[in-house]
Amino acid sequence: MQTLFRPLPYLTFPKALLLRLLMVPNLFLNRATGVENLMQSTSAIYVFNHNNALESLLVPVFLMFHLGGRTVSFVIDWMYGKIPVLGWLMRLTDPLYVYHKRSTVSLIERRRPASPSSGVVERCCARLEEGGCIGIFPEGKRNPHPERLARAKPGVGHIALQTGKPVIPVGIDFPLRRQKGRIPVFGRMVLTVGVPLYFPEWSERYLALKTGGGKDAESRRQMHALAEAVTSALMQKLSTLCGKTFGDPQSPLSGSFAYNHTTSKKELPCPV
Repeated sequence: MQTLFRPLPYLTFPKALLLRLLMVPNLFLNRATGVENLMQSTSAIYVFNHNNALESLLVPVFLMFHLGGRTVSFVIDWMYGKIPVLGWLMRLTDPLYVYHKRSTVSLIERRRPASPSSGVVERCCARLEEGGCIGIFPEGKRNPHPERLARAKPGVGHIALQTGKPVIPVGIDFPLRRQKGRIPVFGRMVLTVGVPLYFPEWSERYLALKTGGGKDAESRRQMHALAEAVTSALMQKLSTLCGKTFGDPQSPLSGSFAYNHTTSKKELPCPV
């Protein structure tokens, strides 16, 4: 129980107490490695594969707890913020809502808020530039396949290249998936935190395209290609951390992995 009482300097006493209480299930259901790779004092992008609903509750609590109570704003569908109790808990993390999906519950759908004028990529970048942290599931929805990652959306690549912030991949695995051949609804979870990843040369190229006339069709195409390549690289890294396979035949990095961090300076040629 000593872990439960680690310092939480970013929180007031009431919020620290709440986070400790919410952390209790993690002590029994979660085993983690690579926690030393988390960056408590740095604005960063945290990316995860997405398996089931359980991790949507446990992982944000685990992450914030090991970041000393620092807020991590997760990108989530707007309707979860309207669910009693759960919505209140999620609002404590100052989430970044996505508004394009409709709720299947008519009562919640009637409470759909007006979409903000800026898109989710712009709002994520603004949050990071303010010094905050964000959490993203690039697959965009729960992926119940026990062996394969789903193709990811390129938004995380755009965010990483626009801001130049470190990206920390966190693989989520459920050992029971190997025994049962499916993702369990409830079961022990293994989190593997990877080293922080950077894409400095690609970010420079992306920003040069953006500032040098990024509104023309060819510049947008090249920027999108860079974002897709970075997203594919992140998914391949998540594949090694979570134990699922990943293959994107349309990606310029299929079968390869490009990154740049403090212990490795590997860079692949720019894909555009």
